[in-house]
Amino acid sequence: MYSLTCIDGYKIPVREEVYVLDILPLTSGPATISSDQKLSLFNPANLSAGPPVNLLTRHGNITCAKVFHAGNAIVCTAGEDGSVSMWDLRQDARQAEVARLTDNRYPVLSLACSSAGFSVVAGTELQDHQASILVWDVRSTPTPKLHYKEVHSDDVTELNFHPSDHNILLSGSTDGLVNICDTRITDEDEVIIQTFNHDSSIHHAAFLNDTEVFALSHDEKLALYDVAESHENGAATVDFGDMREVLGCQYIANVFAKSNSAGAVIGAGTHDKQSFEMVYLTKSQAWNFDRDSSVVLPGAHSSEIVRSFCFYDEAQTVFSAGEDGYIKAWRPNA
Repeated sequence: MYSLTCIDGYKIPVREEVYVLDILPLTSGPATISSDQKLSLFNPANLSAGPPVNLLTRHGNITCAKVFHAGNAIVCTAGEDGSVSMWDLRQDARQAEVARLTDNRYPVLSLACSSAGFSVVAGTELQDHQASILVWDVRSTPTPKLHYKEVHSDDVTELNFHPSDHNILLSGSTDGLVNICDTRITDEDEVIIQTFNHDSSIHHAAFLNDTEVFALSHDEKLALYDVAESHENGAATVDFGDMREVLGCQYIANVFAKSNSAGAVIGAGTHDKQSFEMVYLTKSQAWNFDRDSSVVLPGAHSSEIVRSFCFYDEAQTVFSAGEDGYIKAWRPNA
């Protein structure tokens, strides 16, 4: 276990309480969304100078964002009015919103983007006894090409594409299910190709590699599942249980797969200790936590929750964002 040092930071300069809700790792630097309805892009070498790009979104209340193309700095945002916007952060502020995807009036809680598949997907809150998954082809009209209404029976809280097949979509919901869908299939009775019952409201879920999936519940329970045909019964292949007990933390911010499919990083926070730890989940013969290689952000965001984190391996820099309104940069001691 080793510690990083906070080398730079920026706090949103407003009187009211503002949360930084998420960090999006773009090639040009970290972008954030915040509860003051802003989408911001930062210079990774000079956070304290403030965001050179600072855009006011028009979703009523912004809820989520995903990267559409990291190299071209294209980001999607969505919110409570049901709209989804695409932004080109290389453009002047007046031209930055390059598309607005419509035909949905329910609050959006989750997004997934695939530049390879020209797809943007939104998951909605349960309203009028219906929770929807809408799929847009960004090359065509601003109305969805697909609208699934029966994949989940409650809020759709998570969406992510398969890492190598842009037709395969993972969805998670407060109904406790993680579904694997083939978006080439329009028939709702056939679209789900596999279901995992996590038996608890889904906070985050995604592919760890081509065949394995993690699910993290709102009550911090983590399990792994396998989409391979040999695991068709949908039972967890590894059930870690309550991560607060396993790691001695108070909450899990998220789980991110390593880009080389060599495991994952779990962001675990502790209010009382004002600390945030990135714990490596590795796989040799079996999945295990490598606490010896954990990276700690001492002081973190004081006693406030760390909402999001990301890492730029080549620059040896970690960025974190929290409910204290700060985005911070961390590096190893020189």
